[in-house]
Amino acid sequence: MEYLLQTSLYGYAFVFGMMCILWLIYRISNKPMIVDAGWGFGLALIGIFYAFIGEGDVTRRIIIGVMTGIWGFRLGSYLLITRVIGSHHDARYDMLEKEWKKNIPFRYFLFYQYQAFAIVLVTLQFIVIARNPSPELSVLEYIGIALWFVSVIGQTVADAQLHAFKSDPSNKGKVCQRGVWNYSRHPNYFFEWLIWLAYSSFALASADGWVSLFAPAIMLYLLLRVTGIPLTEANALRSRGDLYREYQRTTSAFVPWFKKK
Repeated sequence: MEYLLQTSLYGYAFVFGMMCILWLIYRISNKPMIVDAGWGFGLALIGIFYAFIGEGDVTRRIIIGVMTGIWGFRLGSYLLITRVIGSHHDARYDMLEKEWKKNIPFRYFLFYQYQAFAIVLVTLQFIVIARNPSPELSVLEYIGIALWFVSVIGQTVADAQLHAFKSDPSNKGKVCQRGVWNYSRHPNYFFEWLIWLAYSSFALASADGWVSLFAPAIMLYLLLRVTGIPLTEANALRSRGDLYREYQRTTSAFVPWFKKK
């Protein structure tokens, strides 16, 4: 446990510094959504960092480093292109600023550091994975790898379908119901949560693997109750009105499922 806490402090110092840099970029560019890309890149970098300094089996460290790197850099790059480079503002952050009213830059600094703390909290499992000395992968780890593979493909497909829909000017004001979006209003969030389940399964094969149970629980709460679905749907209702209300009525919010009649 002492090693876990000490290593997580190194990780926090790293992510704290990264978020300070991103906050400065926000102050220059006036694009607070840069933190979204920072979330993805931060997860990738801290996963690779823990894999590099870990004391466990080299093969396992390479596996978790590659898994977190591919997933985090893909997510961060997608968010950077679609939400930062390809956009001048984000309605979700407009809502936050209207709610905050004053001291907005300072509130964003705290918001960014909240993201840093969340990154460190949900990646504790990477530390225990990287310290596992066993030269053999367990059944739980193979299950985690398989679930990760399926989840990353699912999230990539969902992101690609949404991006293609939004890139077509004729779809402005409409609701994306292409592919997996026909079965879930937020398939990208669903597959994101499955990825955390995959890491949890992988970590449970290691000593102190119980800490991995916090990550999927925390992410599910954030996605369903805090920064995920609530903000996204509030913005969609304002911009698409009755079209989105009908989409809500007929389509599962999270887990992909068949349409309601």
